[in-house]
Amino acid sequence: MVNPDVQGKVYPPAKPYLVGREKVREFARAVLSEAPVHHDPEAARAAGHADVVAPPTFPVVVQEATLAQLLADEEAAVDFSRVVHGDQRFTYTRPIVAGDELTATLTIASVKQLGGNSMVTASSDIVDAAGEHVVTAISTLVVRAAEPGGPDAERPGAGA
Repeated sequence: MVNPDVQGKVYPPAKPYLVGREKVREFARAVLSEAPVHHDPEAARAAGHADVVAPPTFPVVVQEATLAQLLADEEAAVDFSRVVHGDQRFTYTRPIVAGDELTATLTIASVKQLGGNSMVTASSDIVDAAGEHVVTAISTLVVRAAEPGGPDAERPGAGA
């Protein structure tokens, strides 16, 4: 079970992430986006952007470092082997473009117990180099309960 006392915890800002043009293109290919603004700087400029525009789900790449903080936090007691991604949402102020230097700060918005499982909602506020908000990435992680009689149930302190 995830420690409910981590609800409200704010982690230190993660190391800044410099958005590269090739990373944007790679991500766009991975999510099967053929939109020219994701691949061609000229198409992006014609659409009013400084460089290629990241696909809408790209912030998961930036958020990853903040979620790593949660997973490494012994106080939180998140067993990564039992984590399933439950939900992902984004709230944008502006699009992400190649050349942005982004910094994310994680807040644990809620920790709830449901049927023996823990539901952890984590919110990563992502700002640019000027400190201006770009996007908030909200993930809900489901940490599955140990199976009754399973190997985890026999470990001292398991599920506590």
